Amino acid sequence: MKIEAIHHVSLGVTDLERSRQFYSEILKLQEIERPPFGFPGAWFAAGTSQQLHLIVHPNSTFRTGKGLDTRDGHFAVRVGSYRQTVVYLWSRGYKEDAADEFKRMILQPNATAGFPQIYILDPDRNMIEINAAELD
Repeated sequence: MKIEAIHHVSLGVTDLERSRQFYSEILKLQEIERPPFGFPGAWFAAGTSQQLHLIVHPNSTFRTGKGLDTRDGHFAVRVGSYRQTVVYLWSRGYKEDAADEFKRMILQPNATAGFPQIYILDPDRNMIEINAAELD
């Protein structure tokens, strides 16, 4: 077996419209057609061939009560400019010291990983890493 790429990441969400708004308006992902499954959800393009699938399912596992933790389960997206992304998130109300945990971000411009990273939460506490190839 030889894996060619990650095709999609699937996340459980509780409020589909709230999550749709977050992923389209904050992360700027483009919603794509989804097959007519017998349960609610939405699909988004995430790059050239990857996808993000949101699923409303009563038995989903959630990070209930957990805040930002860079070592907890997350998925990562790559952006072209770290600094432009930070400025964009500031314009959307995100801050490192925000009292609202859903507007808090962790900035790691000189991360040990070797590339700059930003961490935020979606409305269901799914953690998202946003990174760039280099610090610009």
